[in-house]
Amino acid sequence: MIGMLRGRVLHKQPPFLLLDVNGVGYEIEAPMSTFYDLPLGDEVVTLHTHLSIRDDAHVLYGFAAESDRALFRTLLKISGVGGKMALAILSGMTAEEFSLAVQAGDTAALTRLPGVGKKTAERLIVEMRDRLEKIDLSPSDRAPTAQGDTAKPHSPLDDALSALEALGYKPADALRMTKAVDCEGLGTEEIIRQALQQSR
Repeated sequence: MIGMLRGRVLHKQPPFLLLDVNGVGYEIEAPMSTFYDLPLGDEVVTLHTHLSIRDDAHVLYGFAAESDRALFRTLLKISGVGGKMALAILSGMTAEEFSLAVQAGDTAALTRLPGVGKKTAERLIVEMRDRLEKIDLSPSDRAPTAQGDTAKPHSPLDDALSALEALGYKPADALRMTKAVDCEGLGTEEIIRQALQQSR
């Protein structure tokens, strides 16, 4: 199994990134919490990874923090939660916010996440409550947050819309969320961060 990768980010298009590890490019899917933590320049980054092997694909997921990977793996054990939904959960709220929502039985907060309906939210609350106690969700293992984004040939707003749709939001919802953000001068990750905060 691939448990960790260290290398330079060659390309970022949320939720996908391409990581160069000694000349080998790894395609990785990552939650927005990881994109927020990526450095702006050509610095070496370390990602905790989870390899999902299915009949039709091998998918490598990457996380800036070990706690995010632990929560992701725990979410995959819940009936009806796959990799895409788990990424959407980690993109829509921090591990700490998710834990608080589960412990408080806050179905409203969970149903605001893409793909999470009322029944799924209730199942998450029931099945995750005990499991969360076994996970260390402290943000101490997270790298320092990098603000903004490097220049890209695509408009940051267009990239943000594509990323929100890839996370499971409908195009109309993604457009509505980004319209609530003053996008002038913002990078893709910051537009997505503010759009997700506005939708809470």
